[in-house]
Amino acid sequence: MELEAAKMIGAGLAVIGLGGVGAGIGSIFSSLISAIARNPAAEGKVFGRAILGFALVEAVALYALVIAMLILFVF
Repeated sequence: MELEAAKMIGAGLAVIGLGGVGAGIGSIFSSLISAIARNPAAEGKVFGRAILGFALVEAVALYALVIAMLILFVF
């Protein structure tokens, strides 16, 4: 196998985690909407925790993209 083909396969495998990130973000915000619909008074407290969860899940996506770029352009 040529090096370029191996790089492309490796980068593709590195970004498989983005599917889970999409599902995680959808789950976070669907839970947020459900929680606010049940108790509108707790919106401020719940929203801050949802944004924290979003940031942590999004960090996984950024790590996956960084690894893919490293595989493609550095090695």
